[in-house]
Amino acid sequence: MHSVEETIGIAVPVSTAYNQWTQFTGFPRFMRVVKRVDQVRPALTTWTVAAGPVRREFQAETVEQEPDSHVVWRSLGRRPVHRGEVTFRPGAAGGTEMSVRIDIEPRGVTGVLAGLADRVVRDELRHFKEYVEGLGEETGAWRGTIHGGRVRPEEPKPHRSRVARWPVG
Repeated sequence: MHSVEETIGIAVPVSTAYNQWTQFTGFPRFMRVVKRVDQVRPALTTWTVAAGPVRREFQAETVEQEPDSHVVWRSLGRRPVHRGEVTFRPGAAGGTEMSVRIDIEPRGVTGVLAGLADRVVRDELRHFKEYVEGLGEETGAWRGTIHGGRVRPEEPKPHRSRVARWPVG
């Protein structure tokens, strides 16, 4: 297993960085290797990535997602086999410290590509930083929660009546 870990400071609030990251279909706007992302369901995406002459399509399942905290995913199918996590924490001066960890199972050609993953992740994270800082705000947001690959229903908000209650007693 080859692991890649990168952390970067981004000069936007955590909620802005998180909200923009959840806009998976927009990744081709700032990531050079991501050519297309289709959001099949809230916890399932189809990715087309290309580096040089190598082009791959795969599905990824979001396993865990907590607003303003983290997103954990895993690829489905045989290749490329990888798992990843991105975390968001408050950083200096109201910004965000964003960390990405990707574990890649090297097999055949993907074994060769695993060696390039360090540079690709670092470069793509820098592109995300430039993109979201340049915008200054997110282009959208998905604030849902996913646990165990399942979208959790939103917690009902308590109803607050304006009618005075009589004291019990």
